[in-house]
Amino acid sequence: MSRRIATIGFFDGVHLGHRFLIGQVLDIAQKNGAESLIVTMYPHPRAIVQPGFQPQLLTTLDEKLNLLKKTRISKVEVLQFDKEMSRLSARDFMEQILHEKLGIDCLVMGYDHRFGHGGGTMEQYREWGKELGIEVLQMEAFSGEYVSSSAIRKLLLQGNVEKAAKLLGRPYELCGNVVDGYKVGRTIGFPTANLCPEKGKLIPAPGVYAVWVILPNGDRYKGMLNIGNRPTLDNGDGISIEAHLLHFKGDLYNQPLRLLFGNRVRDEHRFGSLEELQLQLRQDAVSAELLLG
Repeated sequence: MSRRIATIGFFDGVHLGHRFLIGQVLDIAQKNGAESLIVTMYPHPRAIVQPGFQPQLLTTLDEKLNLLKKTRISKVEVLQFDKEMSRLSARDFMEQILHEKLGIDCLVMGYDHRFGHGGGTMEQYREWGKELGIEVLQMEAFSGEYVSSSAIRKLLLQGNVEKAAKLLGRPYELCGNVVDGYKVGRTIGFPTANLCPEKGKLIPAPGVYAVWVILPNGDRYKGMLNIGNRPTLDNGDGISIEAHLLHFKGDLYNQPLRLLFGNRVRDEHRFGSLEELQLQLRQDAVSAELLLG
């Protein structure tokens, strides 16, 4: 039976730090003629151990799996995380899940990663691994700028989509279906597609952004996106996500869209009239066109 070289984590965002670790797993597997494996979990562990916790995810499960599969890893295993699993000590998790269920004989861990109820030290993981026949290897830290899912979330909640993209290694993305809106934009020359994003996905800070909009057929359009509560119109509660596609004519209702964040254009403002808002939107459209190149 071929050896199984694995790493484990939630891997939200599949950012540069994650890919650095996965790259080392691939190197070790290739040198040993072994199968490479990523072990992740769903739902977010904190949602199980901390009832009421609402995760703000950088990637949905489907997005994460698609990104992980693009790393050339042999297999991705998704564990259904539940209360029973949350109670397993690190040693029991290694024995019952990694060893008995998944047949892992080499575990590659990030330099600061811990797992299991109560966690453990690297020395303990290695000691338990020897007892179970699992070689435990600790990888060095990512040599570039410090990267973590938490740091990326913080950047997005500040509206810094450019810096978040650098740490992710790609633009941040929102997906969702186009739903009915208030239809005010079309009366001032800027019809918008109102996006209903997937549940649990982090929404960047309110403001106006230059974005790429990907249609279901793969066509790509430059666009400007407003995230906010429409202070000038004052016509609804809650956050809206409204994209205006530049140089596009057509009906997008009930269609799924992908939004790729390019640059932040400005903060959200309250304007004195629809005419002032219309003038600003014209300037925003020029800015978005230039920023997206």
